[in-house]
Amino acid sequence: MEANDYLIVGLGNPGAQYRLNRHNVGSQVVDDLAERWGHTHFIEKWQAFSSSFSFSGKKVHLLKPVTFMNLSGKAVVQYYRFFKLVPDQLLVIHDDLDMNPGRIKLVKAGGTGGHNGIKSLVEFLGTNDFYRLKIGIGRPGKGEVHPGFPVEKYVLSDFEEAEKALMASRYPVLEEGMRLYLQDMPDKAMGLLNGLK
Repeated sequence: MEANDYLIVGLGNPGAQYRLNRHNVGSQVVDDLAERWGHTHFIEKWQAFSSSFSFSGKKVHLLKPVTFMNLSGKAVVQYYRFFKLVPDQLLVIHDDLDMNPGRIKLVKAGGTGGHNGIKSLVEFLGTNDFYRLKIGIGRPGKGEVHPGFPVEKYVLSDFEEAEKALMASRYPVLEEGMRLYLQDMPDKAMGLLNGLK
């Protein structure tokens, strides 16, 4: 494996009933990137759907695990090992309850924040030193977000229309951030994405 391979993973649960859930925003972002980059043909292998292509001199692998969220690492580790990647070559996109809806933050390493998909990745990979693109979905009862809505039900429910519109407005900037990351400019990507209000 050469140092120009990169794995961008969108976390979510498999199945049509979960596709538009808040918890699946990671896989939704990967679908949008695939559409924008013209590589929407995914093949299923090693418990994930993947689309591979060349981009800015890199070999990029977009990945959507088809395990359930709490076993995401089981799928990702197979690709990670096969391509002989190092943590800098892995970026994982996932939802974050503790950030306001539509807020975006690109970080490296850090804790799991109680996210079962990230817990699984750390367990299977044996490291937390990879990039994470966190997409805020808000926490029920915090601010104006659905007070009294149980967390488990909230994350497994679909985005409302206003939230869909907000996310759609973020996609062009998300794409630009991923371009910067793939051009070996993660600090510039962080500056762009983390400053988005």
